[in-house]
This record gives sequence, C-alpha cells and structure tokens, in this order.
Amino acid sequence: MATFCHHPTPLSFRTPIVGAKKSSRNDAAFEEKKSVFVDYDKGIHEVSTSINGFGKAEIPKRHRLRHESDRFQKDWSVSQVVEKVLKLGHWDDIDGLLNRWLGRFARKNFPVLIREITQKGSIEHSIRVFNWMKQQKNYCARTDIYNMMIRLHARHNRTDQARGLFFEMQEWRCKPNVETYNSLINAHGRAGQWRWAMNILEDMLRSAIAPSRSTYNNLINACGSTGNWREALNVSKKMTENGVGPDLVTHNIILSAYKTGTQYSKALSYFELMKGTGIRPDTTTYNIVIYCSVKLGQYGKAIDIFNSMREKRSECRPDVVTFTSIIHLYSVSGQIENCKAVFHTMLAEGLKPNIVSYNALIGAYASHGMSEEALSVFNEIKQNGMRPDVVSYTSLLNAYGRSQQPAKAREAFIMMRKNKLKPNIVSYNALIDAYGSKGLLAEAVEVLREMERYGIKPNIVSICTLLAACGRCCQKVNIEAVLYAAEMRGIELNTIAYNSAIGSYINIGEYDKAISLYRLMRKKRVKSDSVTYTVLISGCCKMSKYTEALEFFADMMDLRIPLTKEVYSSVICAYGKQGQLKEAESVFNMMKMEGCCPDVITYTAMLHAYNAAGDWIKAYTILQEMEANNVEPDAMACSVLMRAFNKGGEPSKVLVMAEFLREKNIPFSDAILYEMVSACSLLRDWRTITDLIKIMEPSFPVFSIGLLNQLLRFLGKSGKIESMIKLFYKIVESGAEINFNTYSVLLKNLLAVGNWRKYIEVLQWMEDAGIKPSNGMYRDIISFAQRSAGVQYAAVIREKVGGFTIELHDECHKLLWNAITWQYSDSSHLRKAVGFAF
Repeated sequence: MATFCHHPTPLSFRTPIVGAKKSSRNDAAFEEKKSVFVDYDKGIHEVSTSINGFGKAEIPKRHRLRHESDRFQKDWSVSQVVEKVLKLGHWDDIDGLLNRWLGRFARKNFPVLIREITQKGSIEHSIRVFNWMKQQKNYCARTDIYNMMIRLHARHNRTDQARGLFFEMQEWRCKPNVETYNSLINAHGRAGQWRWAMNILEDMLRSAIAPSRSTYNNLINACGSTGNWREALNVSKKMTENGVGPDLVTHNIILSAYKTGTQYSKALSYFELMKGTGIRPDTTTYNIVIYCSVKLGQYGKAIDIFNSMREKRSECRPDVVTFTSIIHLYSVSGQIENCKAVFHTMLAEGLKPNIVSYNALIGAYASHGMSEEALSVFNEIKQNGMRPDVVSYTSLLNAYGRSQQPAKAREAFIMMRKNKLKPNIVSYNALIDAYGSKGLLAEAVEVLREMERYGIKPNIVSICTLLAACGRCCQKVNIEAVLYAAEMRGIELNTIAYNSAIGSYINIGEYDKAISLYRLMRKKRVKSDSVTYTVLISGCCKMSKYTEALEFFADMMDLRIPLTKEVYSSVICAYGKQGQLKEAESVFNMMKMEGCCPDVITYTAMLHAYNAAGDWIKAYTILQEMEANNVEPDAMACSVLMRAFNKGGEPSKVLVMAEFLREKNIPFSDAILYEMVSACSLLRDWRTITDLIKIMEPSFPVFSIGLLNQLLRFLGKSGKIESMIKLFYKIVESGAEINFNTYSVLLKNLLAVGNWRKYIEVLQWMEDAGIKPSNGMYRDIISFAQRSAGVQYAAVIREKVGGFTIELHDECHKLLWNAITWQYSDSSHLRKAVGFAF
C-alpha cells in the first residue's frame, strides 16, 4: 500500500502533463472569440473577432508588481490595442499608447499583435507598431513576424521595402523559410518584376530550402501577371519535374497568364486539357474561360458556361465577376436589354454588385448613347453608398458624347474634379469626342490644350478623335492643323490615325488629299488594314471613281488583307456601274465562299448590277435568296428591283412587289412610289394611281418634286386633265416646292388636249411665281395656233401671248404670221390679218 502511494511518477509521463497545462493556458489566451451585433430595426448585423492575449495575470511578476499601482498602465486585450492604434493617425503618438499597455511585457503577445494589425491592411500603422516592438527589451526577432510584414508590403506593392525586411531579418539572425521566400516572390510578382522573382527562387535553392507548391504558384503568377505566358509554362514544367504536382490554383494561374498575354485560344485549349486531368474547375476557372470566350466572339459558348454554373446541382456558383463578364458580353454584342436583365438577376441571387459591375452597365449604355439610362445607374452607385471612380465618370462622359450632349459631358467632367478625382487621358479623350460629335472643333481643341496644362500628354487616341471631329465638321484646314499638331508633339501616326485622317478627307470630298496621305502611310511603312481600304474603296464609290476603287481592291487582294462586307458591297457596286456584270457576280460568289454572309447592302449592290444589265430575272432571284437567308429587304433594295421590273417590261410585277412591301411593313420611299407610278402609267391603271394619290396627299411636302411631277405626268397622259389640275392645286396648297419641270408637265399635257386657254393661264402662273417660261413654251402655243386653232382663236392667242413680258423671236413672229394668214385667202382679209399680227 505504501509502496503504491509513494511510487514515483516516471518523467516521461510527468512532462506532457505540465506541457499540456501551459498549452491549454496559451490556447485560452490566444483563442479567437466571435461576437455578433444585430440591430433588427436598422437591418444591420456585424460579426467581430477578439483575442485577449496575455494580460496582467500572465506577465512576469516583477513587471506586474512594478506597474500594478500605476493608473496609466492599462490591462488591454490585443484586439483592444489594435482598435485603439487604428483610431489614431499614423503620425500620432502610437508609441505612447503602446507604452501604456501592460501586455507589452509578455513576449508572446508580439506575433499576435503584428498578425492582427497587418490583417487590417494599414501599412503605416503596422510599420509604427513593428518599429516600437523592436525597441522593447523583451523583444525577440522571429521569422513569422518578418513574414507577416513582408506579406503586408507585398499587398501594398512596396517591393523595395519587402526586400529590405528580407535582409534585415538575416541581420537579426532570423533564418528565412519557405513562407519568407514565397512572400518575397509574391511581392515581386505583384510589381511585375518576374526576373527578380526567378532570381529569388535560385537563392532559395542555393539555401537548400525546397520550394513548395505555393512557391511555384507565386512564381508562375509573377510571370503570368506581366503576360509572359511562355515563362509561366516553363516554370510549370520545372514544377512537375521537381516532383511538385500542379493543383487547381496552378491551372488557374496559367489560364490567367494566357488571358493577360491575350492568348485566348490557347487558354481555351488549356482548359480542355485541364478537364482531361480530372481536376474540377472552380468559379475562378470558369470566369477566365468566359472572359476569353467573349474576347474570341464565342458568345454562345460563354452563355452556355454561365447557364451551367447557375444550375441547381452546379458546384461552381457564379459570382460578381461572372455576372460582370456576362454584362460585358451582352454589351459588346449590342443586347443592351439583356445587360440590365443580368444585372437584376445578380441582385436577385443575393450578390452585391461592386463598382466594376456598375461601370460595366454604364459602359453598355454609353456604347449606345443611352445617356439617361447611364446617368440613372451612375446615381444608383451613390445611392448604394459607393463612390463612383474615374471609370464611372469616363463612361458617363462617353454616354453624353455618343448622344451628342457636350454641355452635359462638361458638367460630368467638372463634377469629377469636384469629387477629388483626377481625370486621366481616357477621360479627356471622351470629352474631346463629346465636343467633336457635335462639330464643336474649337472646344475640342481647347480640351487638348487643357489636358496639356494639367500635365497629361495627348496620345494617338486624342489625335484620332480630333481627326474624326474634323471630318464631321468638313474643314480641310483643321485636318491639316491636327496633323501638324501631332507632328510637333512627336506623336507618330499609327494605322488608326491614318485611317481617321483619310476618312475625314474622304468625307469632305478631298480625294487627292486622301490619296496623298495614303501614299505617305505606305512610304512610312505603316501597315494598312482592312479599315484603310474600306474607307478608300467606299469613298471612291461615293465619288463615282469606280476605276480607282477597283485598283484599291486589287491592291487589297495582293496584300491578302481580309475583305469586309462593306468592301464587297462597294466592289460589286463599282463593277455594276462599269457594266462588268460577270466580275460583280464573281466577287459576290467569292464573298459567300469565304463564309462572309452578304447583308442587305451587298444584295442591293447586286440588284443594282442586274438592273444596269437589264436582267430582271436574276434580280428577282436575288430577292428570293435574301428571303432564304433571312435577310430582310429594305426600301432601297425593293425600289431597285421595281426599277428592274419596269425596265424589263414587267410593270405588273411592280404592283405585286408593292403588296409584298405591305406584308413586310416596309415603308414606301420616294423611289418605290416613283416606280409604282411608272408601272401604273405603263398599265393604264387609273384606280391604283388614285389610291396612291389619296395615301400620299397628307404628306405632299415630304415627297420629292420629281415624284409629284411623275404623278402629274401620268394624269396628263391618261387624259385626266381636270384631275391633273386639281392635283396641282393640292400640291401648291400643301406648300411643296414647285419647279420649272412641274409647269412644263402641265403645259405639255394641256396642249396635247388642245386646252390653249388653260395653257396661257399656266404661263401666267409661271410669271407670277417668278419662273420665266422658255421660248419653246411660246413656240409650242404658237405652233398650236397655226395647226389647230382657227383665225379667230389665233388672233386671241396672239393677243394673250403678246401681253407677256417677253420678246418673241423672229421664228415665233413667223409662226404667228403663218397661223393668221393661212386662214385668209383674199387681200381684204389679208390686211385684217396683218392688223392682228402687227
């Protein structure tokens, strides 16, 4: 019994028990305690974490006894100390505050204090606390403390300071470990210094420290963040060779490297290989794939991935980044309504939009000039307690620029400055474009000078924007002034700038200037692209320089530059105007073989070509092809086909086409109505023309005078003289402009039915309207008097015609003499005739 009671406990059993007590005491001191605050009235809930650390009871007895009676010494917890430090400015007496804390005498509080304050992200406060800590007598340098400080400097892109801490920790005899090197590589990766990061890995290997998976991931990210995707792949291979297998983070970093290096196709291929390895993608993976798919124009694929992420059984739910990418997708594809729908879906799924999401939605509205909607979203940002950034204001500027509201754009620009945001060069360029869109070139140039006064140098985008404004203003001198300003500032024109300048010259009809600039572009070896030739070819066609347009087309083919739809349309038009139908058909077929689907403009160009060749059958085939390819014909295409029908002697088909237009709700243009009137004239279809006149009557001032003259001509040829005159009265009452040809149509038809009285009355109307009748009109009435009027009426006609303020030519006198003398045979009556004539 005694032996049992006094049996000594072995040391191997006794030691763990003591250690367990110390460990449990440490765990209790540094255990994180969560507290929740809920305000149901305001709908606020907050979750906070606190750590006590070693307090008054745990510090050494000598320090406790010395400061126990000091009322300035406070027994704060670690979390309380962090809170009080952060309330002070980094320039305030942080050291004095920390010297009042009793916990400073417990060395184990220091790592927890640094961890807590660095997690808050305030680098200035963390540096002050760290410097104070190093001055304490009981401080002992530790690797984990330096690692936390290096990571903090990495987050704030302070690479030099992070490297300085790395050397400092070695002076304090702290040996760097894997986490140290990882933090340092991460710091250089954030700064884009991937070569430094590679050197750090080599130092790590020389120090016999085995890299971890995080090391390689940080290094791959350092290479990939700068777009060096090849280096990122090399590091990935080394990683595998060294026996460290890639994980999901590694694959995401490589995908991001492809994305940053604009290797979107390679990213999608890598994603397919990644799925073959059995690694399950996460939301980040899908976000990168969606982004790359949008950049490649594979919108359907991106939408399919997005929909699969939203399925109920999906392991990867879409986040704010996913929804933002889809908003951008619908923006670039022109589906603005879907942008707003996706944004509302994001809200409905409980996700809080960030400033990037709002900016994407504003940018979508801005791209279509929807300034009111963009402003509404902009105001919504402020209502939700967020602060618009420079991108928000710049997108709003773009919205006002696209909607041609430069005054409001200037207001938004001033508001950006009032809110202490510094406009960048994109903001200034947006303001320049806003003034240029309205033709206010002087104001646009003043913005250029303003940005220079604020120390922002104009770039090539600024020059391109000004050149586009010059083209809208149709001012040749200003185009040359902008080009000179670019030269004086040392801004080398790129392809886009040359295209803008050439397009501006084309817009104002300066063909020679545009060609000179194109030759200068070739001389300076600036690469021409499809836009260059599109501008030149379409410009030549607009100026009826079809031969030159075909020469540029030949150059484009020789340089193997991809052809655009506008080029195809212009070239087909040029061949059609030149009467080269086979060549036009060849280009049209080549377009379809290249996979470029013809649009309504291209089809219209082919219709023009067939119309010029008088082949209405092939023209009608083109219309059928349009319907088969779901290309809706417009008014221009239909009018060309109608002209081909009239020209080919098929006027009845014109009226059939008119019924087709009514079914498709295609509005009747002047050209369509003109062809319908011509068809009715050929068919003698009085009823249809009457219906047309009733439809057109309310809009007479809108129609061209050529169309109205055609209506008058048809009525006259049909013998409906009274209807013709009534229509003329209605045209005059409507305020439509009457010209010489209108009166000519009336006179010819009046004379054809022998209504010489009305003829002379119309001549009087012409003089009253300030339109001088031609001598031919007088000759016509005098010839009529000679042919058809009797002696008595010939004398009346002479009397009426003589009353006009016009000198008749000798030929008119002769005709009038013959008209009168022809009716008299004897001498007595001849003298009477002479009296009438003279």
